[in-house]
Amino acid sequence: HRRRTMSVLASSAVRRALAARAAACPALHLGRPMAGRHATAHAAAATSLPRLYSSSTLPGGGETLEEELERMAQRSQTSVSLKATLDTGLGLLLPEGDSGNGMTRRQRTLLQIATFLKRELPVRLARRVVELKALPEGLDQMPSVKRVREWYEHSFVELRTIPSPTTLQEEAQFAELLHRIYERHAPTLVTMARGVHELKQKLREERGPDYDLSDAAEIHGFLDTFYMSRIGVRILIGQYLELHNEQQPEGYVGLINSKTSPAFLAEQAAADATYLCDRTHGDAPEVLIEGATGCTFTYIPSHLYYCLFELLKNSARAVCESHKTGVNLPPIKVIIADGEMNEDVVIKVSDEGGGIPRSHMPRIFSYLFTTAKPAFDSGSSIFSSAGDHDRESPLAGLGYGLPISRTYARYFGGDLNIMSMEGYGTDAFLHLSRLGNRAEPLP
Repeated sequence: HRRRTMSVLASSAVRRALAARAAACPALHLGRPMAGRHATAHAAAATSLPRLYSSSTLPGGGETLEEELERMAQRSQTSVSLKATLDTGLGLLLPEGDSGNGMTRRQRTLLQIATFLKRELPVRLARRVVELKALPEGLDQMPSVKRVREWYEHSFVELRTIPSPTTLQEEAQFAELLHRIYERHAPTLVTMARGVHELKQKLREERGPDYDLSDAAEIHGFLDTFYMSRIGVRILIGQYLELHNEQQPEGYVGLINSKTSPAFLAEQAAADATYLCDRTHGDAPEVLIEGATGCTFTYIPSHLYYCLFELLKNSARAVCESHKTGVNLPPIKVIIADGEMNEDVVIKVSDEGGGIPRSHMPRIFSYLFTTAKPAFDSGSSIFSSAGDHDRESPLAGLGYGLPISRTYARYFGGDLNIMSMEGYGTDAFLHLSRLGNRAEPLP
């Protein structure tokens, strides 16, 4: 791979160019499948939903919703790998000798995936609902957590009551349902973060203003499991919905791109992080992208974008806050390492933002710890309907950037490690598996 250095500046021209490229590849930008369709659906779906059949009988059966959820939660989940997801999308796992009653290969593939999702998704949703009803420290009683649980219950009921698709018409109806479910759950991450914030406020009122929830290992363990499972559900549904788009961007099979370019995604993430940093601090450091900038590999671009965006956002904020305004800010370096025989693609994000105190290092991957002012304290209305990757989110404050990025990296066998030198800066090492044959780590 040839080596070169790219300078990413916070110019409107850069942002316009990146926006144009993102528009040409809607599946890439911010990871939102079926871009442009029902543009405001997830905001509407995020409104309060009625508790369907919460203590009554499910339609067509003798069980209550609680009994049905408990029974379905006992079933085994089916783990998938990136390679299996790609092969299924290409139609390589269709039964041999199946003519499909005149259906095209693509139609048979969509029906095969729909049948799997009809069986798999209720099990995954049921497990999350059961967990959301019994959380430590009273987290399950927080209004925002109850809201998330209602979304999961609502989606579970809809999936259990729709017939298993056997025809193209039924498959189309099933796809419409999954699109509504996908949009309904878009604000889940931010809403759960609000629920944790609500718990922090409640416990401080009860136990004193200095009470610290940062070391609550049981809550962190639940959130880690919950978000790992959420990523899996989003991939399964998002991949299926994207496969309905007959005109896929070059290299794409659903959400997966066989020619994912870390350098291009680093450019896009740098432009977005620079925009946010400049808006918040009035200045932003330059971002230099070096190393194997020509490398490509099979991956889900939206996952890599999210990780890079969070790392660059943290670095930009640290650089601005550790240096005086009006001085030349030291640049952030993104270094990409790759080789045909390498097990991983490795990306290092290096800054001179003053580093992290050693006492903070054990907690940097906790969902309950942040060094920034809590974003919810700003009273911003965006948290009522913001999706996971909305660029208009405040620069920092949720404390979710690093732990969620690590969860994304680990989902398909990678990892995220942080090395810091207090008084100088921080290096983040993002490892991404090239092989794609590792099964998802189901909770």
